[in-house]
Amino acid sequence: MAPQVAIRGQRSLLRQIREALAGGGPAQQRLDMVVRIIALSMVAEVCSIYLRRASGEMELFATEGLDVKAVHVTRMKPGEGLVGEIMRLGRPLNLADAPEHPAFSYRPETGEDPYHAFLGVPLLRGGRAIGVLVVQNRTERTYSEDEVEDLQIIAMVLAEMVASGELVSIGDLEGVELAPRRPERIKGSKFADGLAYGVAVLHEPPVASSQLLSEDVVAEQQRLVSALTALKDQIDQMLEGQHGLVDASYEVLETYRMFAHDRGWNRSLEDAVKNGLTAEAAVERVRSEHRARLGQARDPYLRERLHDLEDLNDRLLRHLSGDGSMARDLPDNAILIARNLGPADLLEYDRHKLRGLLLEEGSSASHAAIVARALDIPCVGRLAGLRDKVSEGDPVIVDAETGEAYLRPRPDVTSAIKARIEVRRQRKAEFAKLRDTPAFTRDGVKITLLMNAGLDVDLESLADTGAEGIGLFRTEFQFMVSEEMPRAGAQTALYARVMDAAGDRPVTFRTLDLGGDKVLPYMEAEREENPALGWRAVRMGLDRPALLRIQIRALINAARGRPLRIMFPLVASCDEFRTARSLVDTEIAWAQRRGKPTPSRLDVGAMIEAPSLIWHLDALLPMTDFVSVGTNDLMQYIFAADRGNPRVADRYDFLSPPMLRAMEAIQRACAETGTPVSVCGEMAGRPLEAFTLVALGFERLSMPPTGVGPVKQMVLSCDREAARRGVSALLKSSAGSVRNEIETLARKLYLAV
Repeated sequence: MAPQVAIRGQRSLLRQIREALAGGGPAQQRLDMVVRIIALSMVAEVCSIYLRRASGEMELFATEGLDVKAVHVTRMKPGEGLVGEIMRLGRPLNLADAPEHPAFSYRPETGEDPYHAFLGVPLLRGGRAIGVLVVQNRTERTYSEDEVEDLQIIAMVLAEMVASGELVSIGDLEGVELAPRRPERIKGSKFADGLAYGVAVLHEPPVASSQLLSEDVVAEQQRLVSALTALKDQIDQMLEGQHGLVDASYEVLETYRMFAHDRGWNRSLEDAVKNGLTAEAAVERVRSEHRARLGQARDPYLRERLHDLEDLNDRLLRHLSGDGSMARDLPDNAILIARNLGPADLLEYDRHKLRGLLLEEGSSASHAAIVARALDIPCVGRLAGLRDKVSEGDPVIVDAETGEAYLRPRPDVTSAIKARIEVRRQRKAEFAKLRDTPAFTRDGVKITLLMNAGLDVDLESLADTGAEGIGLFRTEFQFMVSEEMPRAGAQTALYARVMDAAGDRPVTFRTLDLGGDKVLPYMEAEREENPALGWRAVRMGLDRPALLRIQIRALINAARGRPLRIMFPLVASCDEFRTARSLVDTEIAWAQRRGKPTPSRLDVGAMIEAPSLIWHLDALLPMTDFVSVGTNDLMQYIFAADRGNPRVADRYDFLSPPMLRAMEAIQRACAETGTPVSVCGEMAGRPLEAFTLVALGFERLSMPPTGVGPVKQMVLSCDREAARRGVSALLKSSAGSVRNEIETLARKLYLAV
């Protein structure tokens, strides 16, 4: 039986609900009991629960005060009535005279004519509304802020109890869309090639319903205060520049601090804990409210603020857990689901159990995508609305061949994907057989296949792939996955491990390529209108020579008398390379004066990514020992198209006459001067694009580990001279892309692509 007297206070109310439900009973009886208890506690004459059906309709599931004959009869179409308005807005609606609101929809079967005051709040899970909780009174009045807060907390707990089956069994709610159930296909973008089938694991799992209510309010308040203080201190330290790399503007971190000190945010958290929620549940309640409120905003500024708030909530949860890691145990076939992900976050998961990665945001050039490719984890990104369309444990398919995700796929789709996965497994076995086979074209030209790396885990792939060395080691990854700037000793240790793993095979170390979109957690970030064109890579190193010299010194120390190859990124002028090389000479002289071992051979090169160098190669190449073409950046600069922006990045093709002519000009200039040249961008790791590079005369290609096998198979089937003739004829084309023509040429030459 439900209590017959109202007991104020949300902790007491939630306890009453739990006690009342402990006796079990039919689903409808349990729901009726809940609305009766809430009405008594809120001193309301009406309390109603509406739940969303799979059709999008809102159905009245229980009421105290309205005509009970309307239960399961009254349904609102999507967006209809005040209930539909709350679902659309994702936030409370507080009205003194509900019938006067333009969205009010009169339903005579409910008998709600006498009621004027109206307060409705959404039942939110992860920012997705699954229902609405309403209280009403006869008198015209506006409910107080405390009453709104009380009802929101009740709604959060009810949402978790309903979704978990604790309030009403899942079987009794058939047809109610507590979580998405229907098969769904979402089109996104391919970030890391491959196929995977498994179960969804949410990077930010919701707090379990059993962990919503605290046992000791005072202790929980102290936990929250301590975590908030630690969070604010952390942000203040970052602003004070204790870990700063650059003397830049504080705009981004000031935004963080503004949110962290925001009275509204703090008060919402404190009130939720005061009313009986755990600190973690309070964070999730506030997070869910922000997602619902800002998630549908079209204004880019507002959506960016949501990202700031998401990050702030994650930081606060970390402080509450007392553990810097958000990762956890995974099932053996985990598909990780996240809005976005940093490289450190991804590396915290067990990569042997992680089958795939699906992201709501990001780009193919993002840090998470690069790490996914290095770990051979299929990844699809830019999946709109993903996080709110999938639940923990849902079966999921990652199709990173077509750039799609299948949520709760039909059996026939699952069977098809498993067959394709088996075909890929057989192909991988074929590539493994070629591991020790030298990569010669059919007409006898040796093509050197190298791999890109940047993490310790990459070193395991060196022997497995048969790569002849590391053509690009991204040294910034060590900085990006650390909580503080790596000291010189840590840098030296990593570089030494890389050289040890490579043995006699060459390793080309690219100096720090930071700035732009690569902002470190301990680095003061400067907001730039055009980050890709801004203060980054070698520009940052030359302006902060101490940082660059420490890295160069670490590389020299790691070499310990072995050959050393150093390459500077984004060189845009001969003066920049000249200055950068002088820093290497300075550090070599420093080591010699102190009797330290110096490299047995030192090669210093430049990455050709800025188009300006194409017209100054005659001056640059004599200064260098080698060059490498970074096709990702070169292409975005040639077409003035941000490669991280899906609206423009996908408009242009590597296999376009302007890009191919630029590559031909670089290769010809290097051949004339005898300068070794390689290609280390994304273009080198795709068989068709690599075929085109071989046709243009390039003989050194560096690629992700997964690209070595397919590209080697292509090389072994290629006649370089026939390819050269065919591709040369396409360079004068006026088409925006000659991909179709090159595919036709490859088929005529019986190429394995």
